[in-house]
Amino acid sequence: MAFLATVAALLLALILTGVLAMQAWRVADNRAMEQAWSWLQAQAPASVDVFDPAMVEGLPDAARRYFRYTIAPGTPLHVVSEIHMTGEIGLGTKEAPGYRPMRARQLLAPPHGFIWRLERAGAGLMQMSGSDGMAEGRSWTRFWLDGTLPVARAGGDDNHLRASFGRAVAEAAFWAPAALLPQHGVRWEEAGVRWEETGEPNLARAVIRNGTLEQSIEIAVAENGQPFWVKFPRWSNANAEKEWRFQPFGGYLDGFQDFEGFTLPTKVDGGNHFGTEAYFPFFRARVEEVRFPVR
Repeated sequence: MAFLATVAALLLALILTGVLAMQAWRVADNRAMEQAWSWLQAQAPASVDVFDPAMVEGLPDAARRYFRYTIAPGTPLHVVSEIHMTGEIGLGTKEAPGYRPMRARQLLAPPHGFIWRLERAGAGLMQMSGSDGMAEGRSWTRFWLDGTLPVARAGGDDNHLRASFGRAVAEAAFWAPAALLPQHGVRWEEAGVRWEETGEPNLARAVIRNGTLEQSIEIAVAENGQPFWVKFPRWSNANAEKEWRFQPFGGYLDGFQDFEGFTLPTKVDGGNHFGTEAYFPFFRARVEEVRFPVR
């Protein structure tokens, strides 16, 4: 009996040590995320200009219409956005998407990075939380099940950073259009025929650089300048071979509302293999609020 009691005590001690180690790991994750959040907030300039349509006069037609739709004249040109959202996350496949309700906050500071802070997805013991992000030249994916079990961890390498940069600049077209103005070094190119010749939205194409990273994005623009969708070649291993390569990624935009002079989508559905039969919109966000942090 004494032997069994000793074994039980040892097992209990091991379990408690494991629990404490997991808690310390989660605390370290949260601390790192908070530090990155503060760094990204600090990328907001102390003062900003206001939008004048003359700023985009020399751009290709589709790009010019996009900016005139998304930014009203006289709007302070904030380049950092904080987005509060609900929606659904698909944790499965196109055939069995396994959507779970989610609530998240996102800090978007292109081209420097972003943090998508998942407050919860799912419910009960199967509830997930954590973050996906890029800041200070590093990127990560850190998600936990029920706050105690790590279920997804990635990052710390060039492939993940390259993929994260693509997300940061593509989502600027959704929620931080001022960051894509040419005054920030963004190059806009002709990317399609004019609206009058096709009856369909034409394309605005931008190329964004930050250090050694470069990413192109395409925005389908209606005659009035409203963006319909955003697409870009994302460096990704979300494929059957789990190989890093360029794949089409994108999202559809809808439910536009005014946020302090910016006309932004409140409905965004996006995912891998955009524009192909394999497209799976695993991310379905419904925006509740957009704020613009200032220093």
